[in-house]
Amino acid sequence: MRGWPVLLVLVLGCGRDVEPTPSDFAAILYPDDNLSTPAGTALGERLFFDPILSADGTVSCGTCHQPALAFSDGRALSVGVGGLVGTRNTPALSNIGYLHQPLFWDGRADNLETQALHPIGTVHEMGGSWPAVIERLRGETCYREAFREAFGTEAMDSTLVGRALAQYQRTLVSRNSKYDRVQRGEASYTEAEALGQAIFFDFGDDPRGPYAGLPKGECAHCHTPPHFTNQRYENNGLDEVTNLTAFRDPGRGAITGQPYDNGRFRTPGLRNAALTAPYMHDGRFATLEEVVQHYNSGGHYAENRSANIRPLGLDDRQQIALVAFLHTLTDTSFVAR
Repeated sequence: MRGWPVLLVLVLGCGRDVEPTPSDFAAILYPDDNLSTPAGTALGERLFFDPILSADGTVSCGTCHQPALAFSDGRALSVGVGGLVGTRNTPALSNIGYLHQPLFWDGRADNLETQALHPIGTVHEMGGSWPAVIERLRGETCYREAFREAFGTEAMDSTLVGRALAQYQRTLVSRNSKYDRVQRGEASYTEAEALGQAIFFDFGDDPRGPYAGLPKGECAHCHTPPHFTNQRYENNGLDEVTNLTAFRDPGRGAITGQPYDNGRFRTPGLRNAALTAPYMHDGRFATLEEVVQHYNSGGHYAENRSANIRPLGLDDRQQIALVAFLHTLTDTSFVAR
C-alpha cells in the first residue's frame, strides 16, 4: 500500500469549516448529487495533495495551490509536469466554495466539480489522462477503501474524483482577517489602513463625511465584499489594443466566442491577496504596489475596457494607504491551520 504524501500530514484539516458562517457570507451551494460528508472531504484532501494524479507522479493540486500562499504558488505562471510552464497565473482558492459563477480566469468550468477535472489532461499541468489516473487509483487498496467509505463504491471514475476534490475545496474558508475583526468590532484600523479603506470604498463621495473630496479608488465596484469579487469578467486595462481581436490571450472571449469578451478575465477575490503575488492572469505585477500603480494610471485603451478603469489621481501617501488596507484582508489562521 502506498503511504500518503508527507505534505498531507502537515496540512490535514487546513481551512476546515468548523465555525458558524458570518451573516454577510452568501451560503455555499452544495449540489444535490455531491453533498459534503466527512469521508468525502477527507478523500478530497488526500487526492488534492497526492501527485498520483499527475502523469509522472511529481505534481499534485497542492503543488500549485499551496496552503502557505493562500492556495496559490508564488509564480507568475504555473509550472506543471516536466517543468512545463503554463499560460496563466495560478488562482488562489480562498473561499472558492462561496463563488457560484463559472471558474478559472476564463470561466470555462461551471462549478468546482467540473473545475477539478481540467488539470489532469492539460499538458502543462498534470499532463496525463483520466483512464491512467483511475487505473493507478484502483491499484491502491487505501484509495479503494476511501472511495467506498465516501461514495459507497470502489468503482472509481473521474466524476467521483471531481466530487471529492470539490468537497475539500469547499472547506477552504477564510473569514478571520483584520478586516473581518474590524467588521465585528474586535479590532481597529491604523490611520493608514483607515485611509486605504476610504479610498477602496469611495468614502470621498460623502460631502459631509471625514473623507470628503478624497480621490476614489473605484475598487469595490469589481472587488465587492465579503469575498471581494463581483465574479464577473472585466478588461482592466492591462493591454492597449485598437482591435478586439489583437489580445494575445483572449480570455473569456475564447469561451464565449464573442469578440467583446476578448481580453476579459474573471475578477479575482482579494482575500489574502498579500500572500498571492504575483498578480493578474499572467502574473505581470510582482507586488501590490505595482497593482495599485497600474490602476492609478488608468490603464491602457481597449474598446471593452471597464468604465471603472480611469486615472485615479492618488498621491504616494494614498497609494501606500490603499496597499495597507489590502493587507488587512490577510487571514493568517487560514494558512496556518
